[in-house]
Amino acid sequence: MGNSGKPTVREYMTRDVSTVELDDTVETVSRRIAESDGFSGFPVTDGRHVEGFVSARDLLLAEEYEPMFRVMSEDIVVAHPDMAIQDAARVILRSGLQKLPVVDDAGHLVGIISNADVVRSQIERATPDKVDNLTQTLERIHGVDAHEERREVSLADLTPTQTTVYADELEGRKYELERGLAEPLVVIDNHGQLLLADGHHRVKAAQRAGIEEMDAYVIVLDEPVSLGMAETAAESGLERIDDIDVVDYAHHPLVETTHRLQEE
Repeated sequence: MGNSGKPTVREYMTRDVSTVELDDTVETVSRRIAESDGFSGFPVTDGRHVEGFVSARDLLLAEEYEPMFRVMSEDIVVAHPDMAIQDAARVILRSGLQKLPVVDDAGHLVGIISNADVVRSQIERATPDKVDNLTQTLERIHGVDAHEERREVSLADLTPTQTTVYADELEGRKYELERGLAEPLVVIDNHGQLLLADGHHRVKAAQRAGIEEMDAYVIVLDEPVSLGMAETAAESGLERIDDIDVVDYAHHPLVETTHRLQEE
């Protein structure tokens, strides 16, 4: 959390960012976009410093030999890691951009924040208010109508959107499941594809316990849309719960934070 207590971009941004260099050619960058499943543009950097952003649209009318510094957009919208995630959400919504480069005070690239990250920030805890906020966020970002349902979902039908869970956190979720204390999952029904938006530790613990169905808040989109979290899942090879890796060599980030605070 930032000094204001509000979630910040730093907590949700992706730190491993694909970039292109100032002298990379249109031909090279176009090929990278064509061969990737999820990239429609890249930050253009000189070392670590962000100089601009190039999108597929910027490349359309350019000659293949032209370098990025000639075709990139220099007037770019960026976020700061200490920016409130809600402010970043407003910028993404109003600008119509899918992703914002995240730069520090020196203009160095430290991450990227996407509309999928903004969506994820709305669902840290599965409360009705959080589900309402997520529903409204999806409607605003994608221009669709959505409604909420409460129902049992089959774990076998879920597509995860998170690649890893933490072994120590699984123990807590197992305890909750055994005592009937587990919160409902949050699932997005995108025209029949059930995307698990929140509850990856819970489903992994449930799978280990032989549970086949779980209670869920289901956000049903009235028409199919291209969701960033679905693209991320596809890029990561996530198709079912078995594809989620259990990390047992590191603590959950919240546990790490707690340990650091106790040591101070």
